[in-house]
Amino acid sequence: MHPAIRVQNLAKQFRLGAAPRGRPNLTERLRGAVRALGRRAPAAPEFWALRDVSFDVRPGEVIGIVGRNGAGKSTLLKILSRIVEPTSGRAELRGRVGSLLEVGTGFHSELTGRENVYLNGSLLGMTRHEIGRKFDEIVAFAGVEQFLDTPVKRYSSGMYVRLAFAVAAHLEPEILIVDEVLAVGDAEFQNRCMGKMRAVSAGGRTVLFVSHNMTAVQNLCSRCVWLRDGRVAADGPARTVVEDYNRAAVGSAGAEVDLTMHRGRTSESVPAMRRVRVADATDGRAPAVPMRGTARVEVEFEFEHPVEDVTLGVVVKDGYQTPLFGINNKVTGGMPQPRPVRAGRVVCQLADLPLMPGVYPLDLFLGTRTLNIDTIYNAAELTVLPADVFGTGHLPPPNAGPICWPAVWELVPADQLERKVD
Repeated sequence: MHPAIRVQNLAKQFRLGAAPRGRPNLTERLRGAVRALGRRAPAAPEFWALRDVSFDVRPGEVIGIVGRNGAGKSTLLKILSRIVEPTSGRAELRGRVGSLLEVGTGFHSELTGRENVYLNGSLLGMTRHEIGRKFDEIVAFAGVEQFLDTPVKRYSSGMYVRLAFAVAAHLEPEILIVDEVLAVGDAEFQNRCMGKMRAVSAGGRTVLFVSHNMTAVQNLCSRCVWLRDGRVAADGPARTVVEDYNRAAVGSAGAEVDLTMHRGRTSESVPAMRRVRVADATDGRAPAVPMRGTARVEVEFEFEHPVEDVTLGVVVKDGYQTPLFGINNKVTGGMPQPRPVRAGRVVCQLADLPLMPGVYPLDLFLGTRTLNIDTIYNAAELTVLPADVFGTGHLPPPNAGPICWPAVWELVPADQLERKVD
């Protein structure tokens, strides 16, 4: 079977600051006048957005493209969408392509939503009859019935995206290309888009999906290509590539924090905590923990005098500074201390973390069983990575809150239900 998309040694070079082609503007004319006086302008520096990128995509495959900003993701999609020409290499696509790369791509701002459905459909190669057959379904999915005959220049960015995605996904392209633009929509619409892209794939069509939402990528895609500095850093199963990408993105920064002069220390504290390190307990080098994994929090301390009952408290908060849970060894026990100590390290392991992917600030409290000596708010951060924690091949849905909790389910058919007898 021929691949739906074949990318071979693809490269794209830009000249930073180079003048665009076409009629010169005033600045360019002045620059030309300077050259005419014998002064040579410096050559525009070269920038390679893509270099030696190669991969194949099978028909019906859903593939994610991930990478940091500037990695070349959007340039790749623009080449595949025939918006930009490559400098070298080639990209072959078999079938009709539907692209959603930027808000308003393929729309005319002066035309109404109704007119743009037909315009965009025509650009995709659809006949007027084909567009008309899908028209009501497109409008219903986008939810813009009330504004259908309003020029789209008056639409919000969310309305724009809803209509653009509805057109691209419903007019049956063999290949659907979607960039991060879906992030403009609300959570309910994003979930509908995910469902639609799954349906497109189930129908034997191909989807390329670019997103910084790693949970969405793992939920939707079976395979992932990671671009780094314009090159393919990894290509493989989505779960494996996303985990590697997340670990690289987290890096070692923030995993170990010097607490001696930390700004989060309260004014009444006596500085005793010297350093904190947060890591994956199963891989002491990894500064991030997978969902339902075990985090290891190590706090080095030094008191003015030996202490008989060292007590450490850890509070885990969400991004809004709301405490999610807190624990200390006074409550749990399990940390024998045979003799008073003045300096050392307390190690706390938080097992089977029920947290969704994200970054969670940690507050630290160090003292004795009866006295709090040193308090530091937002002392460090705990990073949780996406994982298939239930072994179903699916990830918990995004935007579902910070807690991921297991459940036991049961379906009782109607004929087995106990009915109350009067």
